[in-house]
Amino acid sequence: MKQQIQLLPLTGNVEPAVRALGWEWAVEEACQNYVAREAVQLPEAAADELLQAADTLYNLLVQSIPDPIPDTLLRELAIPELLWEAVRHSWNDERHWHLYGRFDLVQTPDGPKLLEFNADTATSLPETAVVQWASLVAAGLSEEERQANGLFEGVQAQLAQWLELNSDLEPGLLLLHLPDSAEDATNCAVVAEAALEAGFTHVHICPVDAMQVAVQGEDRGAWAQTGPAEWQRFNFVFKLVPWELLAEEEPDLTRDLTSLLRSRDVVIANPAYTLLFQSKAVLAWLWQCFPYHPLLLETSRTELLGRQVRKPVLGREGQDVTELGGAPGTVAPAPGDYADQPVIYQRFAELPTDAAGRLYQAGVFWAGSGCALGFRREAGFITNLSEFVPHVVV
Repeated sequence: MKQQIQLLPLTGNVEPAVRALGWEWAVEEACQNYVAREAVQLPEAAADELLQAADTLYNLLVQSIPDPIPDTLLRELAIPELLWEAVRHSWNDERHWHLYGRFDLVQTPDGPKLLEFNADTATSLPETAVVQWASLVAAGLSEEERQANGLFEGVQAQLAQWLELNSDLEPGLLLLHLPDSAEDATNCAVVAEAALEAGFTHVHICPVDAMQVAVQGEDRGAWAQTGPAEWQRFNFVFKLVPWELLAEEEPDLTRDLTSLLRSRDVVIANPAYTLLFQSKAVLAWLWQCFPYHPLLLETSRTELLGRQVRKPVLGREGQDVTELGGAPGTVAPAPGDYADQPVIYQRFAELPTDAAGRLYQAGVFWAGSGCALGFRREAGFITNLSEFVPHVVV
């Protein structure tokens, strides 16, 4: 039996509403164009249940990691060996602070279940924190209309804590994204604004290939060009670049960053240990540690019986995810770059649907605690390009 989604039509132009709220820096055309002009009507009890699920799941993840972290677990989670030192170092020193992540959950008649956790480089910050609220404003809804949406405040509080834990370092923040990604740059802009509110004195956003790293002499540290003839050293770095991608494509840079981490010339968020949670192999590990926990779906490194989903352990954006054991005509997976990776097998769970038969997946942000909700919907397979749907708590 599927959960049924009830929708509320939304009218109005989002862009003027975003600008009126003072969030001009979060306006990005591609972001607006895939935000639905409808809102999920979410009962308050369901919203609370989703936020609480994020808190419980994060605690389960932390409890599941042995101390010290054994090589066998790092191999099981498919963590590149080049990153083992950074993972262990950041895990053992709380000054390497996990700012935020996003749990992807499915709402079922038996309560929410974990699909996966984007712990390292979760995006959809502007649409969750800003655009979905602006959608309500644009529609002229009353002040009584509410959202479970404390994402900006949650990220700001986490940044303030990160700054306090590293008060011996200069409070400048360098924010890095993949080259030629307007989406990632806009996500960085949300974090940059929150950082200024949190007490960072200056921020700078640039592509990762514009950063220069030195590991020798007086220039040791991470640098970026902030003006025509001006270079600046940054002790704090925020990156929307996956750790495993750095290890694969830039091994020398990865080694240099690990060296800078160990000497406290740089602290990086999200820290390397978030790969422990990012790896989808942790879903099988969680099932082994907490079998039949009500928030978990049965998951294994070997194929299950019956209907299930096969996922590459370090896959992203829904690529190369395959449904097995379903009815004929099952939606084909989105092909991608991860087909050669190790995989996990997760018990299939029915996503909620609306009257038009579209499927809905809940994205629940964690920033120290569960703090915000947003939904993705699609007629078939949900990916990062699926439509973003605001919500209203009723």
